[in-house]
Amino acid sequence: MKTLFISRPMPADVEAEARKLFDVTMRASNAPLSQGEMIEALEGYDAVLPTLGDAFSAEVFAKASPRAVMLANFGVGYNHIDVDAAKAKGLIVSNTPGAVTDATADTAMTLMLMSARRAGEGERMLRAGQWEGWHPTQMLGMHLSGKTVGIVGMGRIGQAIARRCHFGFRMTVAYFTRSPKDMEFDATPYDDLSKLAAAVDVLVLAVPGGAETRHLIDESVLAAMQSHAHLINIARGDVVDEDALIAALQSGSIGGAGLDVYAREPNVPEALVDLDNVVLLPHLGTAALEVRNDMGMMALRNLRAVLIDGQDAPNAV
Repeated sequence: MKTLFISRPMPADVEAEARKLFDVTMRASNAPLSQGEMIEALEGYDAVLPTLGDAFSAEVFAKASPRAVMLANFGVGYNHIDVDAAKAKGLIVSNTPGAVTDATADTAMTLMLMSARRAGEGERMLRAGQWEGWHPTQMLGMHLSGKTVGIVGMGRIGQAIARRCHFGFRMTVAYFTRSPKDMEFDATPYDDLSKLAAAVDVLVLAVPGGAETRHLIDESVLAAMQSHAHLINIARGDVVDEDALIAALQSGSIGGAGLDVYAREPNVPEALVDLDNVVLLPHLGTAALEVRNDMGMMALRNLRAVLIDGQDAPNAV
């Protein structure tokens, strides 16, 4: 039986299925793997199932003499893995697209509503015993229905967000992506990110992480946004220049923000925590049991195809 190292505790159904298929070692800790642990996993097992935070860098692969033939990433994003370096050492890398699409889009909508309607701020006020009762001008936020949403990145998740905005909230959809998409409703493509930012009431980030998108949302893009507009990030934390975002929120040059991801997770800048006009979630994008089960089962299907059936991984990257 092939050996498999799983870097974090998994849902019970995923663990049970993994143990049916492989000789499994599942780490008890939820902390990211250390460099030494990554090297030991590569050298001591036939395959590794890592996830976000397990930074399989070029340096790790350079120091390892892998026995492993595959990294089956638990998650759609894989910018924590140097894929070229992995392939150079003969490893296959796979991910779990599709399984995360609807859950991540739902999280984007959650953040849009919470930020626009000041839900986090209102709950903090109530819990602190500061609510004095309803009145006509209390905590007035922004009504989402009929507004314009700009989506940066129109892959699976971006399109799922667009459908929710169009059909659920009658929002006008605009987007910035590498190539225009065929949509089942009118959606306006932009080839200039700052022009998109200037035209929308809500700017939603749904691009992959990595060097190409690092600080894609910088001071100039934030400066282009309207003063009432909200920024929503369910992509990767370093897609946004956090210092520039903090400055924009502190000055009130944008209306607010909703964040599920951060540049240096789990560290969140104290300046963000101190602000009332930002909603902060602890990377809940796919945090539903059904979704995490689907992700785990997809990772196992990739592993089974390669290690047991001798086939290509269905979701190789």
